[in-house]
Amino acid sequence: MKKIKVLVVDDSALMRKIISDMINSQPNMEVMDIARNGKDLLQKLERFTPDVITLDVEMPIMDGITALKQLKDKGIVIPVVVLSSFSRKSSELTMECLENGAFDFIPKPSGSISLDIDKVKDDLITKINLAYQKCEFGCDENDIKKYSNEVVIAIEKESLAEKKLKERKSSPNKIEAVVIGASTGGPKALHSVITNLPGDLDVPIFVVQHMPATFTKAFADRLNGNSNLTVVEAKEGMTVEKNVVYVAPGGYHMEVGVDKKIYLNTDPAIWGVRPAADKLFISASNVYRDRLLSVVLTGMGKDGADGTVKVKEKGGITISEDKSTATIYGMPKAAFETGMVDIVLPLNSVSREIVRLVKEGWR
Repeated sequence: MKKIKVLVVDDSALMRKIISDMINSQPNMEVMDIARNGKDLLQKLERFTPDVITLDVEMPIMDGITALKQLKDKGIVIPVVVLSSFSRKSSELTMECLENGAFDFIPKPSGSISLDIDKVKDDLITKINLAYQKCEFGCDENDIKKYSNEVVIAIEKESLAEKKLKERKSSPNKIEAVVIGASTGGPKALHSVITNLPGDLDVPIFVVQHMPATFTKAFADRLNGNSNLTVVEAKEGMTVEKNVVYVAPGGYHMEVGVDKKIYLNTDPAIWGVRPAADKLFISASNVYRDRLLSVVLTGMGKDGADGTVKVKEKGGITISEDKSTATIYGMPKAAFETGMVDIVLPLNSVSREIVRLVKEGWR
């Protein structure tokens, strides 16, 4: 069996050992070498090529973000899983790492024995496997063109059907809110979607991105700095406003009340995650009914599928990301397989379709 060769980069000898032990405990992967900082990493890459790199964010001499930029400049394509501490600075740097090509991130384990060390190990192993599989077996450019052409044809057929429906119905449904769910690969996907929406969209947008606490605040702040819309990390009791994007805080489910206020809770995790897109989608469908648009983007697992069914049952309209652009085709696939997805789109078409549906209505 071919083993996934991993290069571990961290300035802490203890952390290199903890991470290396986790990796070497797996039968399908092994640590091929270690590096103490970004400069050390680049020098080692001149001699060999690992399948996956685990990368610390804050390091002396050359930090993680600088190393990622160097990899990009040199045209070196190796999937990188970032390990980040829970500090505000590390959270902000992690978001920048994702924007500069990192595959995904996990919160860094503490140096002491921790009750959640097994969870950290599971997350690390899962994301190394996913990063390797995406790089090894992911779609090439021809696949993307093929899928995109199929989607364009589907959209054209949908437009013809809508024309006929509009001839019979003079006042199409008006979208009053948008809900979006994402997981692995989501930060980059959401950045692409949200930053391409106009500031006068005139509807609220609610977002669930599977991400730990502290990271969601950094994520929302970074999106806000690059978007035409206002992006905030949601807080308990916030009154819902148009042209605002509400990001569910890590560790809390986010729901929309009939009074158009946001409510957070620590109910049990769904599909192992909190926040969960299903919680958001179902609550929003009860409020907005046939005036709700749901979008399921890249991610591992099936969160968002049950919510998609509820949105459709209430008369709303549903979108899922196409396989050709999804970093992980898990969540969008699960949504699609419910038979309740109206439109399948590559990522670069999602923003445009949201605007069209909001501005023109549907049915």
